Amino acid sequence: MKPVKRKILEQVLSGSSEPTVIVRTDQPNWPVVFANPAFSGIGGEDVPGKPFADVIEALAGRELALEVSESVRSQQETSFPVESGSREYLLVLKPIGIGDENDARHYVAYWRSGASSATGKGAEMHHALLKAKRRIRDLSRDDPVTGLLNGRAFREVFEHDWAVATREKSRLALVTFTLDDFDAYVEVFGRHAADSCLRRVGRAIRRCLRRASDVVARTDGAIFVALSHASEEDGVREFAARISTAVRELGLHHPRSSSSKFVTVTFDVSVADAASEQMSGGEYLDGLLGTVTK
Repeated sequence: MKPVKRKILEQVLSGSSEPTVIVRTDQPNWPVVFANPAFSGIGGEDVPGKPFADVIEALAGRELALEVSESVRSQQETSFPVESGSREYLLVLKPIGIGDENDARHYVAYWRSGASSATGKGAEMHHALLKAKRRIRDLSRDDPVTGLLNGRAFREVFEHDWAVATREKSRLALVTFTLDDFDAYVEVFGRHAADSCLRRVGRAIRRCLRRASDVVARTDGAIFVALSHASEEDGVREFAARISTAVRELGLHHPRSSSSKFVTVTFDVSVADAASEQMSGGEYLDGLLGTVTK
């Protein structure tokens, strides 16, 4: 964005009564680069520079922050009903493309008040259409057992974040979790119980993610993989150990486990400096996980 264009845009948005922020998606953690005065009434004044997912989480909770993060990653225009204080809003997200860019490098998010967004059947139909499109997208990206990302969708997320990390010379961390002796668990309890176990383990991992911009997927069978933007390996190992403890504390009985009487996971950690690897994100993922994410 050229300086003159930015100044004009900021003047226009500063005069808007709708709380509005602009986010950069070509940098790690998607920092907020602009927030108009109207936004300070719902989100505070010290927002620029903060990760967008953290801003959403503080305003509307972690679950919505996770949904918003998925929409931004997939370059979707969408909307979400939210509450802030005693007011209802429609949070609208739109990618901003400049010139002939293939991928939007900025997103605009604005909060329409319930009064201004309730403009009749047209607005209701538009919102319903956006929800339907988001649901169709989710069906193609979600693992049907756990509701987490599937392997193909995780590959798309990782390749996108790898490209950003390469430009910004930052690091990415991958943690793979494998359920111990899971084939034996299936033999004892059957497929339905095994699916329930996978769902509960997936939820436990997801709850432990530190930022809404971190993601977890079930890539194959009893394998989960988490992507984090943390850079220090010791910190990532502590994070993985905390997840391992959370899974064990679910107390899921496993009579044939070779390591415990409960369901447990084994984890592996990899922290990569994307710029120095001299390979694409897909190549790195293939080398680490093989074909399980394809």
